[in-house]
Amino acid sequence: MPADLRAGQRGYHHPVSDSDFPAFPAGFAWGVATAAYQIEGAVTEDGRGESVWDTFCRRPGAIRDGQTGDVADDHYHRWPEDVALMAALGIGAYRFSLAWPRIQPTGSGAVNAAGLDFYDRLVDNLIANGISPMPTLFHWDLPQPLEDAGGWLSRDTPYRFAEFASLAANRLADRIPLWITLNEPFVVTTLGYALGVHAPGRTMMLGALPAAHHQLLGHGLAMAALRAAGVRQVAIANNYSPAWAGSDSPADAGAAAAYDALHNRLYTDPLLLGRYPDLAAFGDGGAVGLDCVRDGDMETISAPIDALGVNYYAPTLLSAPQDGTALPFHIQPIPGYPVTAFSNPVVPAGLTELLTTLAARYGSQLPPVYITENGCSFADDPDAAGQVDDQQRIDYLDGHIRAVADAMAAGVDVRGYLVWSLLDNFEWAEGYHQRFGLVHVDYDTLRRSPKASFGWYRDMIAAQRHGSS
Repeated sequence: MPADLRAGQRGYHHPVSDSDFPAFPAGFAWGVATAAYQIEGAVTEDGRGESVWDTFCRRPGAIRDGQTGDVADDHYHRWPEDVALMAALGIGAYRFSLAWPRIQPTGSGAVNAAGLDFYDRLVDNLIANGISPMPTLFHWDLPQPLEDAGGWLSRDTPYRFAEFASLAANRLADRIPLWITLNEPFVVTTLGYALGVHAPGRTMMLGALPAAHHQLLGHGLAMAALRAAGVRQVAIANNYSPAWAGSDSPADAGAAAAYDALHNRLYTDPLLLGRYPDLAAFGDGGAVGLDCVRDGDMETISAPIDALGVNYYAPTLLSAPQDGTALPFHIQPIPGYPVTAFSNPVVPAGLTELLTTLAARYGSQLPPVYITENGCSFADDPDAAGQVDDQQRIDYLDGHIRAVADAMAAGVDVRGYLVWSLLDNFEWAEGYHQRFGLVHVDYDTLRRSPKASFGWYRDMIAAQRHGSS
């Protein structure tokens, strides 16, 4: 752990009008991000099929308090109101996901016209409000019939994903310049297939590694399908976490290197270098887990991307494995920092470290970067007047936006920053207990109420545009 980070987070309480607030270049994309299952609801309407998350939410004990995404924020019906909120915010980009089971209910075969019509209307309305749509093809809601056939452990799923990409792009590519194939394949592999915390709830440990490879193969095949449909720019969004060694000991350094390979390099080296990282620290499990790689796969995966999406929440502190641990590292809490309601340490400088590390690691192979997710959960309770004064979120955003500016000053080509999230929403296994939104959602009435952070972000974007005009 770098000494300047070990000391803790500096305080950020400056208004956006402060002269020391960094100026970003004209054209820098300010935006927000969401995901279909977390906000849309309407899970049985207009021909939508069942996803692995619909199934997982019905598993006893899988989701906190047994909550589901059946209604979520009801964005499927309330999307005009949500686009109006984005227009009021003044953003230039909106990252959302296309629900695969809404467009292709069984994950293969015929398209569901009503599903594509929904996204067609959304895209047109975004553009009419000066907001560039940035769709993600897969944000974890795999159609359940594909999971029944093996899911991402099956080599067939990448080909079905490419088919889905073609269906979506043939309808929408004429209006959308930048598409994202996958969101956080690390999380799908680790929480979904290795540990069972997320859908589909498998507990395979290193046996889950084929899910990593098949997602990356799906990315490559989908990218080819997107380009064939006329898409100009293709990206992938990876979740990154700087791996900090708990001490200067060689054992802790080795643990951090092993975690870095598993979390960060496994999902980026194949894209940018055309090879997987060394997984020798994981013993035979690493080699066996990737014996699904076939001739030509790496060429498909490493076809040039136009941008890299970076999702950042916190670093990870590692020490040597403890007795009885199957993995070559032990994850520890990071002391000395404020924490969010999700217990994530608030470390803005970790984002600068991450971006500069990516630039140093991949050099000229690193394409332009977008921060496709960055945000925080706090207990955002309205006051008697219904206002949410979320100063902690304002401080968080202030600090992380400054961290992006620091990375850009060091030479990293960052093109945009998107806050997670526009709305409070269904936070996966946590249900509705974690509020990440710039907009408060009353889950009983579904009333939307912009928080103080909404106003801060709006004013910051306006100030940036005024300063670069």
